[in-house]
Amino acid sequence: MDTTDDARARIDTSVAHPARRYNYWLGGKDHFAADRASGDAIAAAMPGVKLMAVENRAFMGRAVRYLAERGIRQFLDIGTGIPAPNNTHEIAQAVDPASRVVYVDNDPIVLTHARALLTSAPGGVNAYLDADLREPDKILSHPDLAATLDLSQPVGLLLVAVLHFVREDEHPQEIIDKLTGVLAPGSFVVASHATWEFLPDDVIAKLTANNADGRFQARTGARFAELLSAFDLVEPGIASVARWHAEGVPGPRPSAEDVACHGAVARIR
Repeated sequence: MDTTDDARARIDTSVAHPARRYNYWLGGKDHFAADRASGDAIAAAMPGVKLMAVENRAFMGRAVRYLAERGIRQFLDIGTGIPAPNNTHEIAQAVDPASRVVYVDNDPIVLTHARALLTSAPGGVNAYLDADLREPDKILSHPDLAATLDLSQPVGLLLVAVLHFVREDEHPQEIIDKLTGVLAPGSFVVASHATWEFLPDDVIAKLTANNADGRFQARTGARFAELLSAFDLVEPGIASVARWHAEGVPGPRPSAEDVACHGAVARIR
């Protein structure tokens, strides 16, 4: 694993990064001019993107709590993002302080912040891997993963707002199958995915223009469901992140069209 100094040396502030742009949309402070410019350009085309970021974060929190309350004590959170209130370990360890969490991200600024800020509760364990979702073998073979999680016991795998950065030619289904293939029965997958299926053509055209490198891959709810078809979806199945198990959330809920992001929790058979 890289040292903190090595990670800092790899930070490229001239190129927008999804984790820092997401932090900007959430109202954080860990971003640079390139991230703000990219975030503003996307928000100009799709004004609801900041709401999507907020609702996606809240979905993650509800999903982790759902699993923790059902006995899941281990979590593998891939695409962690820059730490913000209600991180995975904080939610899980509020249910059981002995919960164990492995965070994975490929942005060095995330790594440096994670090591400084994501402190486990007494009795629990946190670890942080500098790795990329597109290279699942490196994640699964990392010694810190083996030292932190017991894969013979159920794990909650989090793929929250990260699959839409895996293009179809990078084989997202193979990545999901490889990660879940090593998990014990009774494990769960928590995933969310942006979609353009509710957006008008002119908005899609603007978003496409802002996606010149093709890194972002929006998918329909039907395609998202295909990626999770090997698992048993928890009710209500594929749903807007704003609506998934949000019955107790105060105030009116945004529409699926306003948020444009699907979420799901599924049990591994």
